[in-house]
Amino acid sequence: MRRRKAIRPGELVRKYWFLFGILGCILLAELAPSLGASGGPLAPEVTVKYGAIAVIFFLSGMSLNIVDMKRAVVQFKLHAFIQLFTFLFVPLCVRLITFALKLFGINEWVLKGLITVSVMPPPVSTAVILTKAVGGNEAGAVFNSALGSFLGIIVTPLCLLLFLGSSTVVPFRSTIVQLGVTVVIPLLVGQAVRAIGMLHHTDLPTSEIGQVALLLIIYTTFCDAFLEHDAGMDPVDILVTVMLVVIIQLLLMYLAWNISGLTKMFSTPDRAAITFCCSHKSLTLGIPILRILFAGYSHFSSISLPLLVYHPAQIIIGSLLVSEMREWIRTHQKRSFLPP
Repeated sequence: MRRRKAIRPGELVRKYWFLFGILGCILLAELAPSLGASGGPLAPEVTVKYGAIAVIFFLSGMSLNIVDMKRAVVQFKLHAFIQLFTFLFVPLCVRLITFALKLFGINEWVLKGLITVSVMPPPVSTAVILTKAVGGNEAGAVFNSALGSFLGIIVTPLCLLLFLGSSTVVPFRSTIVQLGVTVVIPLLVGQAVRAIGMLHHTDLPTSEIGQVALLLIIYTTFCDAFLEHDAGMDPVDILVTVMLVVIIQLLLMYLAWNISGLTKMFSTPDRAAITFCCSHKSLTLGIPILRILFAGYSHFSSISLPLLVYHPAQIIIGSLLVSEMREWIRTHQKRSFLPP
């Protein structure tokens, strides 16, 4: 038998540099959370909100074929599946889960936090970049992330009113402006750069640049998470919250992937976009809503904890699945091209 060649540490780091980067970001955030927290020296409210996210969509605009974008816009079945799953199926599913968890004496404010997470729209960064990383329908992910963020301005407050009996006013104009600045304009600029061929003959590592931008988002997210949570919270509540978030997220990814496969309407790249868009939730829209709705509440830390945990968890879980899902999609596509 031939012995497998041992992987050198340097090769291991190069192959899994993004995973090591995530671990490094978490460690750095633990050691120096004030550096990347909101209002800190890195000013994530500007560098991340209008910088890193814009870079990701600029690179998406450069890499997307206009034909693929046109094709994605008219994929009405894909859009309907993702939006209905996000704003109808997920809230109802989580509502049933939290109803059952009440029987076990779980902190009611943590359960309210889980319900709040369930009605959030998909993010305009992580779902797109992970879909691209696995070779999924990037154009479909871009369109549905933007569409979901727009619908979230209206649907999320209505869902909160229905499930929690509370409502909040989402700044419609500022949210539209933010979507335009961070999503639409960078996409159009990226498309223009692609159209005129400015970077056609260069070897710009667009994927790596996008992943570095995502690492900045991860770092600043954990910085806020480490500073936001109340040190006086019950450690059991924190541990239970982390476990529930991971279980719920894995469950949603499993259901999104398998239900979309049962319909026979979607290609494998479509199912990748569905899996990430349907299971990921926006921290950018979620935190402002929580701050408006529960400002001054003594249990604000408990109700915001699930969202603070959910965002980095979806990045870590998604990143861990990238290699396997990408290989699975490639293998499946090769088989589909084989003659019967």
